[in-house]
Amino acid sequence: MSESMETKEVPAAAKAAPGGRGVIVRIVLGIAAVLALGAGVNRFMWNQTHVTTDNAEIGGDVVPAIARVAGYVSTVAVDDNQAVKAGELIVQLDNREQKAKLAQAEADYAGALAMAGEKGRPGQADAQLAAARAQVVQAEANATRARSDVERYRALSARNVVSRQQLDAAVAADQAAAAMLDAARKQVLASQAALLGADARLQAAKALRDQAALTLSYTHIVAPISGVVAKTNVKPGQFIQAGQAILAVVPVADLYVTANLKETEIEHVRIGDEVKVDLDGYPGHPVHGKVESFSPATGASFSLLPPDNATGNYTHVVQHIPVRIHLDNDGAATRPLRRGMSVQVTITTRKS
Repeated sequence: MSESMETKEVPAAAKAAPGGRGVIVRIVLGIAAVLALGAGVNRFMWNQTHVTTDNAEIGGDVVPAIARVAGYVSTVAVDDNQAVKAGELIVQLDNREQKAKLAQAEADYAGALAMAGEKGRPGQADAQLAAARAQVVQAEANATRARSDVERYRALSARNVVSRQQLDAAVAADQAAAAMLDAARKQVLASQAALLGADARLQAAKALRDQAALTLSYTHIVAPISGVVAKTNVKPGQFIQAGQAILAVVPVADLYVTANLKETEIEHVRIGDEVKVDLDGYPGHPVHGKVESFSPATGASFSLLPPDNATGNYTHVVQHIPVRIHLDNDGAATRPLRRGMSVQVTITTRKS
């Protein structure tokens, strides 16, 4: 009988094992559900104060170097991918013609300066005006003396002390002195006009000299900004036109990020919000920045064929707003940033 009882108890114990495993499975599933719920809640709360997108890239102002005068290239001082500083020579044009024009303009200016003079150094026109004024003083003295002689001779002639011929001679001398005085005064006016003309010619000569010097400086083409040279398309001996772009300079500093956020994501984004920028090229080495500005229009508005909602065929599509992000640093020297690199941005918003 005891054996039969033992044989009956074994299946009961065996039946208890599956029930125990079920409890463990339910516990594990419960824990997993709690963890998933916690992760979901945590993710939900994180999304309330963060906006992230990988539709972003590093941007920078590509500045072309443009020739201001036409000419033949004599020297190309840089190569592609070479670092340059703002104001550094990149291309030199043949400037012999411009130097000759500047020498002529300087000679013309020197001649005009000799005529007009300058502060503290009277010119030829000043000397002519001074001489004309001195002639007026002398003519006035002669006219005064001649007038006195006529009056005296008339008194003496009335008493027959002098002859009529002597009186007529005195009258003629008086008229001649008056004419000389009038001529001297007109000469002063002419000298004053000549001085004004000399000053005008001096200013014109100075302007031509400055223009010639400016044109000569344009043959010395320099880097517009500091950066790295790209797209060099000139060679020595090549003729270039005024206004022609000869190369481009790409900055390696003052870079920024353009992030294209959905219009449904920008509600709580504000200028000054902190931004974390993860770089595809340097995983694990993020840089940081701040929201700097918002584009005044969606990205589609600047496309070649922008959408026209007035056609009646409008399909609602979520638009993207370009947001500019200022970078607090350009990365380490071993991890330099480059224009066009793909990044992922995470903006910490100040939701209110």
